[in-house]
Amino acid sequence: MFKIAVCALLVLASTAINVQSSIWTSKDQKTFAQIHQSGWGKFILNFAELHLTTGGILSELNSEIEKLIGEMEEELAGVHHEFNRRTDVHNREVSRLEQEIQDKERELFNAHDFYDNVLIPQGERFAAQLEQLQENIAHNRQTLEQATVQRANDHETFEAQVVEHNDAIAAIDECLQLLSTLDTPSLAQVKKVQKNLAKIQNSLKKHNQFQIFVKVLLEITVDSNFADQGALRDIVVAFNNLRVELVDSLNQITADEADQVAEFNAQVIQLNQEHAEFQRAVVVKNAEIEANTTKQEQTLDLIDELDADLATLNGQLQAENDDYAFATDVYNATVAEYNKEINAANQALDLLNQPRFQDYVKSQLKGA
Repeated sequence: MFKIAVCALLVLASTAINVQSSIWTSKDQKTFAQIHQSGWGKFILNFAELHLTTGGILSELNSEIEKLIGEMEEELAGVHHEFNRRTDVHNREVSRLEQEIQDKERELFNAHDFYDNVLIPQGERFAAQLEQLQENIAHNRQTLEQATVQRANDHETFEAQVVEHNDAIAAIDECLQLLSTLDTPSLAQVKKVQKNLAKIQNSLKKHNQFQIFVKVLLEITVDSNFADQGALRDIVVAFNNLRVELVDSLNQITADEADQVAEFNAQVIQLNQEHAEFQRAVVVKNAEIEANTTKQEQTLDLIDELDADLATLNGQLQAENDDYAFATDVYNATVAEYNKEINAANQALDLLNQPRFQDYVKSQLKGA
């Protein structure tokens, strides 16, 4: 049919229906104007005139035109079918992309939420815990250093007290030795006893509990007559009592020193154990901080990847919508064109089957 149409168009290039002929009514002329807006409608009328003026049969012409209209309607149905198929593809693609975008947005939200509300607070908490452990270690070492200095000072004091006690005991022993040999003491011997008492008093001046004994002994030795055996025995008893007190005191400070050494050693062991525990906790905490930092970096990488994926999906969705919008415009324009051509063809077919058209053709034949 298209070969015929092409040939006919070549022939009809110099042929056109005279729409101003008196045969045509004003309604016919309006119909002609509408038909001439369509390439196929105009072609059908000119082809019909040519066909009939060359002896063609109207029924054959009708058959060809109806066939042409049928082909255009079939082509239009194909356009509808292709567009429906494209619409189905578009809807599936949009549904898929929108679901993937929704899933990706959910993943992105979860990644941000995990980073902001889990990893960051966890990292800050780990850092604070590490700082606390470091403060604990510093306090632990400071406590050990202070205890060590205090122990050294206490031990130095203890050693001085031992020396003082031993000096006093030695002076007492010397006095007792002198007093045991006194029978009719000379002035020199009495002075020596008094000198030793002064030495004892000086050694024990830091110990108030012994001062009363020393004071009594000084008074006795000043006022006593060493020739009086009763007075001499009182002095010996006083010296022995003071010696017993000094020995007991020496034993007590020695025992106290041993207790303090034991307490210090126990404290050192405890502080070192705590220090070791703190050090182990620091190792664990540093490992947790490192793991948290690594997880933060991985999560940020994931967020960047999800952002890129989301941008790609949105781009694909926009491209699909743009492509479908263009396809829709083409479809609407194509359908409108087909409908215009089919409508014009039907109008032309209706017109050429009217008696007036046949009369017009006959008048053209007579004029020829």
